Amino acid sequence: MAVLLHIDSSLFPLENSGSRRLTDAFRKTWQEAHPQGSVIYRDLAADPVPHLDAATVTAESLPPLREELIAEFEKADVLVIGAPMYNFTIPSTLKAWLDQIILAGRTFGEGVPPSGKRVVVAASRGGSYRPGTPRAGFEHDTNYLETVLGGGLGLQVEVITRELTMAPVNPAMAALVPQAEESERESLGRAAESAREHAALLV
Repeated sequence: MAVLLHIDSSLFPLENSGSRRLTDAFRKTWQEAHPQGSVIYRDLAADPVPHLDAATVTAESLPPLREELIAEFEKADVLVIGAPMYNFTIPSTLKAWLDQIILAGRTFGEGVPPSGKRVVVAASRGGSYRPGTPRAGFEHDTNYLETVLGGGLGLQVEVITRELTMAPVNPAMAALVPQAEESERESLGRAAESAREHAALLV
């Protein structure tokens, strides 16, 4: 049975979260296309995992929660990760989850072959950080995740980005509302399309 690992990290509920709407669209479409599959869900905002500490890192055996998190990651055939941009990078709760599952000798490092798992990063941000925009160099959200997930854990990474989410509520960005609406349509459409593609690979 195929397994989807669904991770959300947005502080806001579905109706007010760009990243949650993307992961929700992916999950629903994936389940429709792959009804025999199962989903493991973690909401890191509602139920955050602890940051690593010295006791965890130096323990002779893995603490139960870390073992559980790593086992979920290992069990998954595909992942979808909601990654809103907060202060130019990922939420600290998402960083904590990554620190828990990244374990030398087990999920990465010498002697551990790349898993080849596929991961879809559902990113959202209030403005635009595309190449050529004034704040392009401030993007430490998806750049970081592509490095860690792809270069570190050896996953096949796809990034779907919804941008300009603040345009409808920030008067200074009113002129960008059409672009924001286009980004919403395109990203939600791509999330559903990607889910169908990933489900087809697991049939």
